Amino acid sequence: MENKDPNFFEMVHEVVKLIPRGRVTSYGAIARYLGTGKSARMVGWAMQSSHTDDRVPAHRVVNSAGLLTGQHHFGKPGKMQELLEAEGVVVEDNQVQNFDKVFWDPSKELGM
Repeated sequence: MENKDPNFFEMVHEVVKLIPRGRVTSYGAIARYLGTGKSARMVGWAMQSSHTDDRVPAHRVVNSAGLLTGQHHFGKPGKMQELLEAEGVVVEDNQVQNFDKVFWDPSKELGM
């Protein structure tokens, strides 16, 4: 079942806007923060819809292993990696390096 609740999408976008430069988070971490821990896929759908809003730094959202799984939504190949590297995030083979050091957990950083 596909639930594309615009209010949920807006909540996801608001969390993503809070991710600091040079840090990344995951779809699942956002879902957990919003109290919908099993809805990482819905967070992904919300991220797909964010590419029309330059205020949402979608490039800072990766999968739970640090892989750039959403990179095909950035227009040109390598754009997501380019954006992350411009912020000091090291990416090799489509994976964020030192993931545990650059990972931003909204539940810890923003509180629940």
